[in-house]
Amino acid sequence: MANNQISIAKPIIGDEEINAVIDVMKSGMIAQGPKVKEFEEKFAEYVGAKYGVATNSGTAALHVAMLSAGLKPGDEVITTPFTFVATGNSVLYTGAKPVFVDINPKTYTLDPSKIEEAITENTKAILPVQLFGQSADMKPICDIAKDNDLIVIEDAAQAHGAKYNGDEKVGSIGDMGCFSFYPTKNMTTSEGGMITTDNEEFAKKARIYRAHGSSVKYKHDVIGYNFRMTDIGAAIGLEQLKKIDSFNEKRINNAKYLTEGLKDLKGITTPFVREGSKHVFHQYTIRVSAQKRDEWVEFFNENGIGNGIHYPIPLYEQPLYEKLGYKQDLPVTKEIASTVISIPVHPSLTTEDLDTIIKVVREGSEKFE
Repeated sequence: MANNQISIAKPIIGDEEINAVIDVMKSGMIAQGPKVKEFEEKFAEYVGAKYGVATNSGTAALHVAMLSAGLKPGDEVITTPFTFVATGNSVLYTGAKPVFVDINPKTYTLDPSKIEEAITENTKAILPVQLFGQSADMKPICDIAKDNDLIVIEDAAQAHGAKYNGDEKVGSIGDMGCFSFYPTKNMTTSEGGMITTDNEEFAKKARIYRAHGSSVKYKHDVIGYNFRMTDIGAAIGLEQLKKIDSFNEKRINNAKYLTEGLKDLKGITTPFVREGSKHVFHQYTIRVSAQKRDEWVEFFNENGIGNGIHYPIPLYEQPLYEKLGYKQDLPVTKEIASTVISIPVHPSLTTEDLDTIIKVVREGSEKFE
């Protein structure tokens, strides 16, 4: 591996975040407190939702959203298998069953045309993933949900600030949206998550589930969890929230630069952006030959280009899911999973970095294709 590698991700932490954390540390209120409340309110306002409920991770946000939606053993949730394992596992945590349907071959998000045939009398929710920073096709998904009395929970872990159909921000389109603030995301709180919703009842339940099942101190109504965010994390989040639009614009401009530099290359498919949507490029994911992908990974590593495969194994082929009896073969998912590689697009990249990435990909195209 090259010594001076261009990293696949890099959180941007400035003096503002550092000073905000110092202020919280000096205050003595380092657990969940006023900063968490402020962050919930401001993030919900940013998304365009009435309520925000902060958690200690994006996975916890998904778990709490499932509980708040009333999922229980025997229920089913239709979702995508082309995602991080937390998406499916959040359904399993409640005893419900994820039902996987195939994805759109261009956006890699849940294919609305596959949803209705998967609906049964046990279906309670649809869980689209706003993958790599781009929204799924939410209108038909929400229409199907409305016609079948289903709840829509957006897994927006990778899509802070992304828009669908003009100005609709992800996290405000379905009944609930779930975000992650892990350090590799478009904005961070170090670790952390958030549920956004317009539904007061869902928000009320979420607050109970994230705090040991308690609405009043030492009175526990249901089995809950310790999923609270700290004021330390919220302080970071409040400063990051001020910067998220500029971070996203840099990602979008970097993606445009890469796409222009890589267009028409043999054997390379650059990311598709749906018309009318705002793709915020949590990942810049290209496709290469499945037979040559391992060689591409080695080539990138040798030439100092950080990379990642998001995601190599569909959820229904994960050992956990196979043990649960999942046996599926979804052709689009299988093809996409075998050909994707993500390369750097984060805001810290310089023009020199971008030119280096383009140069290496062009050399690889000649070498492998």
